[in-house]
Amino acid sequence: MAAERLVVIGGDAAGMSAASQARRLKGPDELGIVAFERGHFTSYSACGIPYWVGGDVGKRDDLVARTPEEHRARSIDLRTRTEVTEIDVAGQRVRALDRESGETYWTGFDKLVIATGARPVRPGLPGMDAPGVHGVQTLDDGQALLDSLDRAPGRRAVVVGAGYIGVEMAEAMLKRGFEVTVLNRGAQPMATLDPDMGRLVHDAMDGLGITTVNGAAVTRILTGEDGRVTGVATEDGTYPADVVVLGIGVQPETTLARAVGLPLGPHGGLLTDLSMRVVGHDNIWAGGDCVEVLDLVAGRTRHIALGTHANKHGQIIGSNVGGGYGTFPGVVGTAVSKVCDLEIARTGLREKDARAVGLRYVTATIESTGRAGYYPGAQPMTVKMLAEYRTGRLLGVQIVGRDGAAKRVDVAAVALTAGMTVEAMTALDLGYAPPFSPVWDPVLVAARKAVTAVREAGTA
Repeated sequence: MAAERLVVIGGDAAGMSAASQARRLKGPDELGIVAFERGHFTSYSACGIPYWVGGDVGKRDDLVARTPEEHRARSIDLRTRTEVTEIDVAGQRVRALDRESGETYWTGFDKLVIATGARPVRPGLPGMDAPGVHGVQTLDDGQALLDSLDRAPGRRAVVVGAGYIGVEMAEAMLKRGFEVTVLNRGAQPMATLDPDMGRLVHDAMDGLGITTVNGAAVTRILTGEDGRVTGVATEDGTYPADVVVLGIGVQPETTLARAVGLPLGPHGGLLTDLSMRVVGHDNIWAGGDCVEVLDLVAGRTRHIALGTHANKHGQIIGSNVGGGYGTFPGVVGTAVSKVCDLEIARTGLREKDARAVGLRYVTATIESTGRAGYYPGAQPMTVKMLAEYRTGRLLGVQIVGRDGAAKRVDVAAVALTAGMTVEAMTALDLGYAPPFSPVWDPVLVAARKAVTAVREAGTA
């Protein structure tokens, strides 16, 4: 019989990474592992769902990194279609519901990992649950959307929300041959960018044939006699729809944690220490989209739902549970996306983020190309950089462009993590050849302009 039992709630990136890493460090005779997953699938790429729906990824199973059977073969007692409905912290046990049989039962634990992920924002508006209205959080959601597209009576799609998921799903619907309208409550799409950069995304989406309506507050989903969606109503008008895709964003799924008083941050996510242990609880860890992480630039916690973080959290948790050691110091908020051939990237703080934490800053925006201007295929990109007033410390970078624009943000992410100034960045020894970059890389051009802005601000 195993000396200890680890219970994992959630079978995707963070949860199964934790379970797998713990199993690498401890065998079944030392550590029993029970993992609960309420869906059918484990260890899959939710970030890939828009590309599967759009046809770039051939089939659903291409998004699955490791199946339930593969986890079970490694002596992990993985129970799919089983939802944990209650945590008994004092009694060190969880109550589980088998969704197939309806049976409920308790399972004890010595160590617990909470990896419940995030839930899509789904406003409680009339018609929101009508057939033809879809979120895209899980593989089951993606399959339901594809099935719905086949049954749609027409070819009009409305996407509600213009964040990462919204613009990616707009592209997917466009590739599926739908006429696409994006309803965005904000002033510009991609609220993770400053409005001036978001405007570039709006213009590009218009050029692709996607209608983007800003300042559009949805009030209800319209339905026909059969109950299926027929349109979306806003405060200013209605938009016909044969299918509606929700891309409004996500919130940490912390219902279980909240019910038992585990510590939550200002954004509703679980709070952990550097080892990903839940604050105040020696035998409970949490990771993935259900936690808040430290923003290394702002010095505050924030909620960022990304698979990159979730997998790192799981590795660290599994190491600590399995007798090793690991820490997660925080993030700088790096993210990339695309809509057709337009690439979108950001890292660090936006202008309003800097103001919110009391930082004074300067900005620099430049236009350049991804290759030498004379090299065939050179495409434009815009880079915006924020630097701290007087010190010149890099605070954030946003990039919108084509031809490999997005991954240039990684240079800025490293500079932010290292606490570099924009002046120090200008000396970075980046790769150059005409097919890949101008002599001065666009990020360095922006850094040079930011250096000038810092100096001018200091003498004003």
